[in-house]
Amino acid sequence: MSDNIIQLNQELIHNELKDLVRNSVEETLNALLDHEAEQLVNAEKYERSGERKGYRSGHYSRNFQTTSGDVTLKVPKLKGVQFETAIIERYRRRECSVEEALIEMYLAGVSVRRVEDITEALWGTKVSPGTISNLNKKAYEHIETWRTRKLEGEYPYVYVDGVYLKRSWGGEVQNVSILVAIGVNQDGCREIIGAAEGMKEDRESWKEFFVWLKERGLKGVRLIVGDKCLGMLESIPEVFPDAKYQRCTVHFYRNIFSVTPRNKMKTVAMMLKAIHAQESKEAAREKAEQVAQKLREMKLASAAKKVEDGIEETLTYMDFPTQHWSRIRTNNTIERLNREIKRRTRAIGAFPDGQSALMLVCARLRHVAGTQWGAKRYMNMDHLAELDIQNEADNIAG
Repeated sequence: MSDNIIQLNQELIHNELKDLVRNSVEETLNALLDHEAEQLVNAEKYERSGERKGYRSGHYSRNFQTTSGDVTLKVPKLKGVQFETAIIERYRRRECSVEEALIEMYLAGVSVRRVEDITEALWGTKVSPGTISNLNKKAYEHIETWRTRKLEGEYPYVYVDGVYLKRSWGGEVQNVSILVAIGVNQDGCREIIGAAEGMKEDRESWKEFFVWLKERGLKGVRLIVGDKCLGMLESIPEVFPDAKYQRCTVHFYRNIFSVTPRNKMKTVAMMLKAIHAQESKEAAREKAEQVAQKLREMKLASAAKKVEDGIEETLTYMDFPTQHWSRIRTNNTIERLNREIKRRTRAIGAFPDGQSALMLVCARLRHVAGTQWGAKRYMNMDHLAELDIQNEADNIAG
């Protein structure tokens, strides 16, 4: 029986089938090109006709990359009429699916060098950085449309922060700031509502950023969460006079840790967390006074001073529903996005200009916004409506 067993060379069969498919694709495409040429000329090869619109003048070869492999196209040359094919766009070397895959890889956080390696592994040829750059220009048009879109509805909670990147300027590498804003809409979902170049996060930059958001339709803002930046603090009352400000408690802790000895940080951290674990603003204030007194007893006068001076702006979240407290007392939601941005831009190094940095940041933000991050409900906004009703009832009763 063993003499009758047929052994197959799977690798040889695979290669033969691959060549067969590639040859079939090549023949089909060339046949279609010839057919298009006949329609444009309005006559077949060597046909004499008074209705002829042009003449053939041979072919020229060009490579075309497909999912079946590289094929050689024989593109007809015509005299008297321009040859334009609906099958393959002029000067295109790859299928649309390949180009879309390149853009998606780049926007998903894959570096240019890694994209080159992946394309070589998948299609046998490398894609040059120039080609990737040209493809991204197409994507950037859509990104800019997304960045400047009109904002619909109200955004009661807004998180703001700036992320610093490197750019080349006059032969030197300087910092460039990208200001980012995330809003929580009336459905309780997070939405990236703005990103713009902010230079050094000064007052003018923040004011322009907030005005730009307002002109695009940002309204209904009741709480702005962010780190303590003087330029931002001065701009909020001018642009959003009805909005309150919440200083990120995590940044507040870090500011106190900067004047705390390392061997006392754990104890101080527990004391600070106890302040924001209170059930009301009044209780938190009393706890803060106790903590400041305790810090002075520990010979930490500078830390005590920072607690006394800054505690009030970290308690604003207590004016809102208790169910939202853990979400609105820190800037964690935007800090996570900043880490994503830095992870993607780390491979770039220094950008040639601020616009390039902004576009790549927006590309990454748009990619994240299109995932479950933007579709999942972040908080139940019914609690805010219930609090408004309760406050209104209390005011009437008072």
